[in-house]
Amino acid sequence: MESLFNSLAQTRRNILAVYEKSEEKAFFIPKGFKNHLFWNLAHCIVTQQILCYKLTGNSLLIGNHFVEEYKKGTFPSQDIVSPNEILKTKELLFTTVEKLKEDYRLGLFSDFKEYSTSYGINLISFKDAIQFNIIHESLHLGYMMAMVK
Repeated sequence: MESLFNSLAQTRRNILAVYEKSEEKAFFIPKGFKNHLFWNLAHCIVTQQILCYKLTGNSLLIGNHFVEEYKKGTFPSQDIVSPNEILKTKELLFTTVEKLKEDYRLGLFSDFKEYSTSYGINLISFKDAIQFNIIHESLHLGYMMAMVK
């Protein structure tokens, strides 16, 4: 599992690097896209929380408002995101990975509610959720890279 956690952390470092390289365009939605850079960054956090915590019957580490703003199927609202919220979201990229590793070591993910993704992958275990989450975040990293071109 350690290699999966390492892959997740590296993907998050890559997401942050792309975001920070073009942070001045963080809330611009390029033609042909439905979301902006910040939405993709926040969406990755929300999806990881749902896949790893909600599907195992655990409480999410993020608030319900954050989930409702950035879950699958949402689009950026017209609300202005404060610099403080941006900073907290960027920090969540890494604090949620560290807490995930800690909670895994504590055995919090023994139960898992089977879930079929829209990607066509059936998740039947926590390990499946982590593996799929890395695929999902890599996909959004690709979107982000395309947005900044």
